[in-house]
Parts: sequence; C-alpha cells; structure tokens
Amino acid sequence: MKTRIALLAIVVQETGSVGRLNELLHQYGAWIIGRMGVPYRQRGLHIISVAMDAPQDEISALAGKIGRLEGVTAKTVYAPAESGEGQEKEKR
Repeated sequence: MKTRIALLAIVVQETGSVGRLNELLHQYGAWIIGRMGVPYRQRGLHIISVAMDAPQDEISALAGKIGRLEGVTAKTVYAPAESGEGQEKEKR
C-alpha cells in the first residue's frame, strides 16, 4: 500500500471539541508517527501538529473529519512525493 508523509496542523479554539478530536486521533493512531500539542493560553487556543505516514485517502479522511469539528481548524502539508510515495508499508 502506497503511503505519504504528511503533517496535520490543527488549531483548537473550542475546548468542547477536544474529546471528539482525541477519539479521531486514536481511531487513526496506526498511521500517526507522532504528535505535539502546545497550549497558547494568552489566546485561549491550542495548537497541535500530527505527523502521519499513511495512504493519502486516510490522511484526507482524518483532516476532513477534524475540520468539521466545532471550533477546530485543520490543514495538511504533504512531503514531496519522493519522500514517501511509492513506499510499501504494512498497517500497524
């Protein structure tokens, strides 16, 4: 299965959505390389980065589900195709 390397940038403004966000990240955990969250208390929001190695449709599905959460914004950045595309990867 071909996978891509991607970084999801997530900004959470509505803390009521954090539970559902964590459920989604757990659901896609097999594809997640790592994640880092930074609270920005002065602005009342949280910034989360999620590194993934997954098929493009899995990355897009997760980003879309996260982006539909109330008060949550998600954007995806992909590594150049040579960095991850064409690699065979077993789902963990």
